[in-house]
Amino acid sequence: MLTRTLVMYAFILVILRIMGKREIGKLSVFDLVVSIIIAEIAALTIDDTKMPLYKGLAPIGLLAAVQIAFSYASMKSRRFRELVDGKPSLVIEKGKIRDEEMRRHRYNIDDLLMQLREKDIADVGEVEFAYLEPTGKLSVIKKRSKRPVTNEDLGRNVPEDGLLLPLIVDGAVIQDNLARLGKNEWWLKQQLHRFGSTDFSRVVFAGADETGRFYVDYRDEPNG
Repeated sequence: MLTRTLVMYAFILVILRIMGKREIGKLSVFDLVVSIIIAEIAALTIDDTKMPLYKGLAPIGLLAAVQIAFSYASMKSRRFRELVDGKPSLVIEKGKIRDEEMRRHRYNIDDLLMQLREKDIADVGEVEFAYLEPTGKLSVIKKRSKRPVTNEDLGRNVPEDGLLLPLIVDGAVIQDNLARLGKNEWWLKQQLHRFGSTDFSRVVFAGADETGRFYVDYRDEPNG
């Protein structure tokens, strides 16, 4: 049974990687159904040691193939995507709750208020639009007068931050990211020299971006 468990674990891990990355909370109904069936087949295959292993692997592979085919079809056709995944529903419009739309989705006021509170909104009147997404998540757009003031609103020209790329992680140099910045290890040692030790093995994390920003965090010195 241990061997079957390890084989099934490795197989499902590969299958899930092939099926693509998606947060658990953002699974469509179809993705959720496929995941539940895969889990059930895997459990039955591991539990029934008399069943040939391929009889469990084959249907899981078939389900993965169907899910991938549906994903490609969804990318090509919006109508098919809406059929499989559903589409967002407008539940608040200009501060007014659309109770008929909520009733159609069996979505009650308590659920709505709870999800609004999670977004630090206590007054429905602050909301311009709120959409109930196919995943069950509530997306909220506040009224312009209720949105936080930005630097753009104040006419301030603030330079954008670049993406901080990891260059050293646990003492190991990430050569791909270093090359992406057009730098080398000699440059990296120069940057470290400004902060202290140039010994890579002492660095927990170091990173830089295209704007020249550099960050480094060294290992703590042992007490004693």
